[in-house]
Amino acid sequence: MQKSIVPPVNFSDRIVLMSTLLFTALIWLGSLAAGFFGALTGLGGGVVIVPLLAIGFGVNIRYAIGASLLSVIATSSGAASAYVKEGYSNIRIGMFLEVATTLGALVGAFLAQKIPTSTISIIFGVLLIYSALISIKPPRPSTSDANRDRIATYLKMNSSFPTAEGRKEYFVHHVPAGFAMMFGAGTVSGLLGIGAGVVKVVAMDKLMRVPFKVSTTTSNFMIGVTAAASAGVYLNRGFIDPGLSMPVVLGVLAGAYLGSKALIKARTSVLRHIFSLVIFILAIEMIYKGATGKL
Repeated sequence: MQKSIVPPVNFSDRIVLMSTLLFTALIWLGSLAAGFFGALTGLGGGVVIVPLLAIGFGVNIRYAIGASLLSVIATSSGAASAYVKEGYSNIRIGMFLEVATTLGALVGAFLAQKIPTSTISIIFGVLLIYSALISIKPPRPSTSDANRDRIATYLKMNSSFPTAEGRKEYFVHHVPAGFAMMFGAGTVSGLLGIGAGVVKVVAMDKLMRVPFKVSTTTSNFMIGVTAAASAGVYLNRGFIDPGLSMPVVLGVLAGAYLGSKALIKARTSVLRHIFSLVIFILAIEMIYKGATGKL
């Protein structure tokens, strides 16, 4: 009788294989939700990915951040293309403000060794709470031709976006203030290693009077540019693991696609409340970590 040339499978190997598949599936599901939420609010999936991996799955924080950066790029790539095609994203605003964010990130990286991050974390948390409160109240409409911002007009930032009643014009205001806030967002991002999507949406929505859906879609475009530079540093340092990053990126891409479709039909008032709740939770987390010295 001929013996089988296939070696018997060890039971413990099966358990390990099943555990790995389950681990990968759970990460993919969590990343799917993160991508959906990130595309819907403009915050990027990294807001959820880092605590999901570090706290929920016990992944080393550096590898969690590395996978998170790739997820942010995936969210931006997956959602931004759809938003541009639909006519929501304002590329001129995004590229202009990205200059401020990048400069701020360089300053933040320089100051990281000078200022205690716990102090910055508490201050940033307080600012986030304020942002959460003011985000609930809709801004004054900016469709009037009166008092147009000269810089916005010169840079051709004024545009329109699709609505159920047809395309609706909007006019950008307070460009210098928005630029300054983006510089601050980049500085805090460089200091604490967090995404600046929250501040970007608030700056465009509140200061510059950009419609909320345009703010979130433009934020999605911007966060990918910032994350790409940071991801290169983490890749160079060996903190991006392919086995971990693959389910994260695939899940976020699928979630970002679904989120981009849902945003078109979503009610702005609902998005505002979701946005306010998320940044309020982030604020509490930042204050807690700063006060306990965990940042």
